[in-house]
Amino acid sequence: MPEYYSSIGEAVGAAMQHNIRLAHRSAAPGSDKPLQARHLPSASADPYSVRGTISRLHEDASPDEVAGIIEEVNGALVGALPELTELVASAADWTRARVLGGAVMALHSAQGPRLGLPQMISSRAQFGVRGAAVPLTLVVVMYVGFFASGSVLAGQAVGELTHLGDTTGIVLFALVTAATTLVGYRLIHTLGRVASIVCALAFVYLGIRLLQRADLTALLADRSFHLPLFLLAVSLSASWQLAFGPYVADYSRYLPRTTSPRATFWWTLGGSALGSQWSMTFGALAAAAAGSAFVDNQVGYVVGLGGVGLAASFLYFIVALGKLTVNVLNTYGGFMSVVTGISGFRGQRALSTRGRAAYIAGIMIAGTAVALLGKDSFLSSFKDFLLFLLTAFTPWSAINLVDYYLIAKERYDLPALSDPHGRYGAWRVKALVVYGVGLLAQLPFLATSFYTGPLVAPLGGTDLSWIVGLFVPAALYWLAARRDTAHLPDRMILSAEMGTQAGPSVLAS
Repeated sequence: MPEYYSSIGEAVGAAMQHNIRLAHRSAAPGSDKPLQARHLPSASADPYSVRGTISRLHEDASPDEVAGIIEEVNGALVGALPELTELVASAADWTRARVLGGAVMALHSAQGPRLGLPQMISSRAQFGVRGAAVPLTLVVVMYVGFFASGSVLAGQAVGELTHLGDTTGIVLFALVTAATTLVGYRLIHTLGRVASIVCALAFVYLGIRLLQRADLTALLADRSFHLPLFLLAVSLSASWQLAFGPYVADYSRYLPRTTSPRATFWWTLGGSALGSQWSMTFGALAAAAAGSAFVDNQVGYVVGLGGVGLAASFLYFIVALGKLTVNVLNTYGGFMSVVTGISGFRGQRALSTRGRAAYIAGIMIAGTAVALLGKDSFLSSFKDFLLFLLTAFTPWSAINLVDYYLIAKERYDLPALSDPHGRYGAWRVKALVVYGVGLLAQLPFLATSFYTGPLVAPLGGTDLSWIVGLFVPAALYWLAARRDTAHLPDRMILSAEMGTQAGPSVLAS
């Protein structure tokens, strides 16, 4: 490009052509190869479209103003980031990963009505009353991480509502989360029901607005495909579903014991898979259509789809409300996991109000600290966090499901899960060894920003760790435990006084 231009318009036009070529990789700068055609809304229809942005130029515009408008133009034209466009084009394929991860998670959910226990307490049957503290430690890390990620997004919304900025917004949101958690699970359930309806309606509206603004023809026209990136999307989709495994039964346990395990399984899978498919497709489309405008401020861009002024304020409130529901669950689940781990050693059955507040405060402080440290690199940090969860929980999930459905055949002695001297013992070495092997087996196949295994490059950059972490521990645990059944009861024992069986099997015909 020449160094000087006769007018601002000529300079903007040259900058746009240069960046379109770079974005679409259709030609090197200076090439005469024709550019891809894109539909550009009129200035009156969309003031933030290319035409609308250029219309705001005037003859005496300052250099900074011109540079700012060029940045907006570039964002509008570059838009479809090649990586995210591939995700949009491949949405039908990575749905399969969500269904696979969701099916594994739904099998955990089906345990809830039968056992009536928080999910991680049932892990004592595999790892021992005290040995379950090993996966429980990682579960607490999961809750803290999800608390942090939710606080970053909600903090953006609260910061916009209060005009106090993201940092203050994160802190305020954390305090509201802790206060709501202290009230208890009845408020949590009520909040969840209200937020589900309100957020769903808002999400439908924002989805319609996104489809009106995005040029789907251009976004879906890019058929380029990179296998490593595609498999990264598959891993993230699966990990999102699998990460709910450690606490999905915490809430399905409130269903009546007579609830059909099949109904629990299919309703959990259907709701989770459809909900995540909807939201992830929305996110991929938004990122592809907006480019850096979305990456730099996810909440601001999404709310901007719905309007300005009072409408924007209402949508910011909806974002904060939705994240509050999820963050309260993360705080409550983290609190229960900490108590479960400690009670295995101390045998404590009751917890004072002061002790409960202390545990909740600990989860809140840890999650808020992580949120403040990672708020400026949210997307990359969240990606690595999900991959870490996938590495940690696939072996646990495999061991738990194999034991419950194939080894114990849904027969547990519930009172013995609180007795380190009972039939399950304090430490079950076989399960702990298999879990450790499952973690180590994934390392050669793991690809993150801070560690890449030696087998990733020979596989073309593909991360297959989660597949290894699911099937290797499942096979090893089945081989190790299939003959070790002397400690198993002949039926489901619900209490020390009553040993009644509970309902049909989720795998039964």
